[in-house]
Amino acid sequence: MEDRIHGAMVEEPVQERDYELSEIRTKEYRPNRMESLREYEITLRFLSVGVVVRVGCKEIAFTSVKEAMEAVNKYVDTPYEESKRWRALFDSAE
Repeated sequence: MEDRIHGAMVEEPVQERDYELSEIRTKEYRPNRMESLREYEITLRFLSVGVVVRVGCKEIAFTSVKEAMEAVNKYVDTPYEESKRWRALFDSAE
């Protein structure tokens, strides 16, 4: 915006939106639920005792079918959060 004072042009400072821009820049990309679910193939292998759940290249053994299905359902409901939680568990075990 410009004003004229005594014939000279004076520019008003433009109010910057640094806060809004930095907020946008720092937000982590978060895929939607269906994008997250399509990221890895999920397979279940039922054993004599328990189940092995494979998500992508990682396998997780569960001692009971009930426990495995609870974990799978939780992953299907909130895949982004659950994958972060499981990655942390895998990283801490290595």
